[in-house]
Order: sequence, then C-alpha cells, then structure tokens
Amino acid sequence: MILKESATDLIEIWCEISKISFLANFNDYELKEFLFNFRSVSIRKGNYINYVVINKILFIIESINILRLDIKRLSEIINYSGFETLIKEILSENNYISITNFRFSDKSNYKTKTSQKRYEIDIIGIYLKYILLIDAKQWRRKDSYNSLSKAANLQCRRTVALKRNPEILHYLLQILKNNGLKSKLKLPLLLFPVMVTLEDNNIKINENQIPLVSINELNSFLQELPDNLEYFKIIKINRITIQKALF
Repeated sequence: MILKESATDLIEIWCEISKISFLANFNDYELKEFLFNFRSVSIRKGNYINYVVINKILFIIESINILRLDIKRLSEIINYSGFETLIKEILSENNYISITNFRFSDKSNYKTKTSQKRYEIDIIGIYLKYILLIDAKQWRRKDSYNSLSKAANLQCRRTVALKRNPEILHYLLQILKNNGLKSKLKLPLLLFPVMVTLEDNNIKINENQIPLVSINELNSFLQELPDNLEYFKIIKINRITIQKALF
C-alpha cells in the first residue's frame, strides 16, 4: 500500500518504522537481521529517528524472484524514467552492461534517405557479441498493433543509422567500456532493435522481425536470445574501422 500510494516519480520511499505494522514490533537486532535478506529495503537515520527506505526498482526485482509477483502490476508504481531503470536492472541481472538515452547525429548518407538527422535510443545493452537497442514504451494492450509496429520499425531505422556511423559506434563502445564493460568484443557484433512494453502483447514480433517484448517476458527473452537468433532482425557489424573499439 505504501508503494502503491507513493508518487511514481519517486524511486526511494522513506517511511517511519512505526507506520509498517509488520516491522513495528521488531527490536533493533531483529530488524537488522530481517532486512539483511533484502537488497531493496534498508534502515537510514533521519534527523531524529530511523526510517525504512525502500528502493522501488530493487523491490520489483526481488518481488519477481522471491514472491513470483506480476512484474507488470509492480511496474505501475514507477514512471517512465523508473521503467527505463527497471529494464537496466533486468539487463544487469543477465550480465549486460547498459546505458540510457544515447543520442547521436547521423553523419552518413543514410539521413538523406530517411530525412532524419538526429536519433535517440532509450537503452543500449551489451553482452558478449549481442548489442540490444531498446525502445521502452509504457504502452498498454489497448494501444494498436500498428502503432507499436511502426515504433519498432523506427527503432530498426535507428539501429541501421548507428551501423552507418562507425565513429559513433566506436564512441558508444567506449562509453560502455567506461560503464563497466570488461570482456573483449568479438566480431561480428550483432545489433538487435527491440521494443519493451509494459503489458503483454498478443503479437511477439512485427512484420520486419523486430521483437515486441513485455517487461514480464524480458528476463526469459534475454536468457533465450542465443537460441532464437533466426527469428529476429539482426544488423551485423562484420568489421570496425577503428580497431581500438575492440579494446
């Protein structure tokens, strides 16, 4: 109830221990021992008293893993920025290094064909040779398939534009390296445009083989990706002009 009634733009919720009946009767030692089992909940000192602090993103992840709760319903307690952060956390759980809101200008001749010079990709995640370019949408089932498919095709266009700009691809790989990427990349790199939505969709892939993945299915999608490559649109990078990008 505390999380449900909180503002969706808040990631951390501070609450007096006495307001949580389940914890109110714990002594300090029991409380510390109990909360040791959770990453999402901690005790922090306020001006005069201790507070229970709940991280919504970690709470959602732990609720899925421990309580098997519906991630779609849990995702409703966060806003769009929190939705992106949740996707990043799921990527991290699957060994992906990721960044958000990557913007770049198209310096290739591709912009003359698409009439678009600037691009933004919500989330980019990399693991081994797989690079996911994710468009995060908190769309619901009532949104039309045509709208979702159109957005997926635009994401594919952004992916092609990235391939057509090797200097920017090199710059992206350097950013990912600075964010914790340690493994040496092996060619070819496989770029996947992906849509991640709040609710499940009856259609899992559009006419151009762009996967339409609900947040509820994202974890299994990541785990099963190597076995399902033949079903998805893949944009290959067979060589990188600036070899330093392979660090």
